[in-house]
Amino acid sequence: MPRFVPSTPAALVRLIGDRALALPGRVRIAVDGPVAADPLALAQRTADWLRRAGRPAAVVDLEDYVLPASERLENGRDPQSYHSRWFDYAALGREVLDPLGPGTTSPCWLPRLRDAATDRSAREPRQEAPPGLVLLVAGPMLLGRWLDFDLTVHLLMDGPVLARRTEPEAQFTVPALTRYQDELEQQPDILVRYNHPDRPAVMER
Repeated sequence: MPRFVPSTPAALVRLIGDRALALPGRVRIAVDGPVAADPLALAQRTADWLRRAGRPAAVVDLEDYVLPASERLENGRDPQSYHSRWFDYAALGREVLDPLGPGTTSPCWLPRLRDAATDRSAREPRQEAPPGLVLLVAGPMLLGRWLDFDLTVHLLMDGPVLARRTEPEAQFTVPALTRYQDELEQQPDILVRYNHPDRPAVMER
């Protein structure tokens, strides 16, 4: 029966990196987790590890794929908006994941879509994906949305820990994130108990 195995931050990075290296062609990885778990930091450490291993790697921050403020804040800062109308998952699929899929003739992807601080287009130029690129997308609620990933990692935090580690101005996100974890139907390839990021525990599929 699958069970969680104690790990370390370095071993977790190596595990994700090794799983990526075992996949052919360009690889799209979801590092799925709440902001309190800092999935971006894990994605960046993994990208660094892959580059040292000789594999091209890049990271996309889901915070750079937010919807315009007029849409995400239409009903204020409420959990339902954060769950369903905060991030532009459709654009993430269209501009990042689909161009790097198998058989793509023009593998060019967009690193950033929108600057949340200015609520304007980031005006980032598209980048051509080299052969073998590993692209890690880091952010919350990435699974179960019909996004095409080749490897999925989910950072799981218990509700009380999530609430304690979430900044006061972002507490409205906690019910949405808790609901997402409770209702998650897509089984990640790597499930990580992340209440203590310095002492993760891992379950692989």
